[in-house]
Amino acid sequence: MSRIKGTLYFVSCIVLAYSAFLLAGCGPGDTTKVIKNQPVPEFVLTDIKGKVWKLSELRGKVVFINFWATWCAPCLEEMPSMEALNRRLPETSFQMLTILYNDRPEFAFKMAEKIGFSAPIIAENSSDMAAQFGLTGVPETFIIDTQGILREKFIGPQKWNSPEALAMLQKYLPNLPR
Repeated sequence: MSRIKGTLYFVSCIVLAYSAFLLAGCGPGDTTKVIKNQPVPEFVLTDIKGKVWKLSELRGKVVFINFWATWCAPCLEEMPSMEALNRRLPETSFQMLTILYNDRPEFAFKMAEKIGFSAPIIAENSSDMAAQFGLTGVPETFIIDTQGILREKFIGPQKWNSPEALAMLQKYLPNLPR
């Protein structure tokens, strides 16, 4: 009987230790979350045209990441102002990346062609990026500074070509044109 108690005790200790390991965030399923004013973990994404984007290769630029969907009316509402901003700012110091969320790439491609949207569109099928960025819905936009640090998060549609948006971006890259 004591041998059974000893075995149960041993198994219970193993189960408790593994549970503590998982709860501490060290086990499977652990994802590094993006936190404001902290470095954004490296990512490698491929846009719908096949170009690969690595965050580390964008150092020195302000990176604008927008999560959106073709079925989202507020997302489509902000697209013209995003396009205007993207065309206004020099690609030597600014990079816009849009991440299609819970949608079909062929819909995004057709929509982009129809309205003349030129920013890269990344089809995010696995939702890993959405989870990493703590996405609560679409549209949401994240501004990463020239050193790879998340500085701003915007929930909902914005007027990206407004004086206020340009002033916000100038905080992170003072040489942006006015």
